[in-house]
Amino acid sequence: MTDWILPFLCGLGASVISAWGVGGGTLLLLVMTLFLGVDQRTAQGVNLLFFLPTAASALFCHAKGGYLDKPTLKAAVPAAVAAALAGAWISNAVDVELLRKPFGVYLLLSGVSLLWPQKEK
Repeated sequence: MTDWILPFLCGLGASVISAWGVGGGTLLLLVMTLFLGVDQRTAQGVNLLFFLPTAASALFCHAKGGYLDKPTLKAAVPAAVAAALAGAWISNAVDVELLRKPFGVYLLLSGVSLLWPQKEK
């Protein structure tokens, strides 16, 4: 009966962190794969579903505020769609265990990069 408590709290925590502008989806991905035993591909799919409403609302708010650089957006969308399709194909073609190591390295490097202050412009 209490099997839903940990996933609920993790989703709630990831939502709060995302509202603060931090990558709550990454936290959700780690919790699902490390603590809840969810397959990495399934966790990545849930992470994408978690991200879509956040990205859509951010896009709407930025467009409403006039903060979108439309020429850059038009140039970036085709490359982003192609990269997303290639990434989806690769994730289905490659063994999950092979995907875990590069993803873990990426997360470690991302975390370490946060330890160094950014140069001010």
